[in-house]
Amino acid sequence: MAGPDPQQLQRVVDRFPEPRADDRFVAADRLLGGAYGCIAGEWYDELRRLADAYADGEILRETVLAHVEAVPDFRLTDGAAPLPDRRADLVAAADKLPEVGELSVWYHELRSLFDDDPDELTLFERALHDFGYVVAHGLFLGAGSPESVVRRLRLAYRLVGVRIDDTASDGGERTTFTCPYRNLGADRRGERWVCHEKLDRVDDGYVTYLGERGVDYQRPRGCADSEQCYSTVAQESPERWWPKTPPEAVRDDE
Repeated sequence: MAGPDPQQLQRVVDRFPEPRADDRFVAADRLLGGAYGCIAGEWYDELRRLADAYADGEILRETVLAHVEAVPDFRLTDGAAPLPDRRADLVAAADKLPEVGELSVWYHELRSLFDDDPDELTLFERALHDFGYVVAHGLFLGAGSPESVVRRLRLAYRLVGVRIDDTASDGGERTTFTCPYRNLGADRRGERWVCHEKLDRVDDGYVTYLGERGVDYQRPRGCADSEQCYSTVAQESPERWWPKTPPEAVRDDE
């Protein structure tokens, strides 16, 4: 089954580098625009709640992943353009407070739990991933831009009965849709189990194929409190931000 393992997730969540409530933290957090305080506050509290709910089988991995990806951040670039003052502030904050660097390491470990490892998938899930990867070679043949990729992706959605509800272009191509299989097996496996825990493995094959070609396909998100989900397609982003980008990576660039 696609990860993460609930117990492993809880162990990583419990290792969160809690900041010390002293003058060094206040100074460092000020340099980071308050991002560390926001992470350590409501965001982390909600993460713990979601990790417990995931362990109890009450929610799917996609709900936890959406929250992990919504971590408060400190931007180090404006698009592809570096922001030198902010990069210097991150380095200065890390010099004042070691936990700034530790949080980057922790976040990387947390986020990596949601990366699908083919060795951890069931034979059926691996077959679905490999099927998606093979289909992607034909589906996206000659499609090099987000606009051309998303046109073919929407065609694939429709071919399996998915209803396209809305489309938008805003720094990427976004598709809002309704999965007709969202309640299939819900009485035994929970809502959207077929859509997210199984059919998304086909999408993972698309993700692998497109990622190898510099296209960032973010498969279905935002389904936890709605019948609708959405996916996005964009060029791989050159943006850098903390905690995803550790202070040492910025320091090495100087």
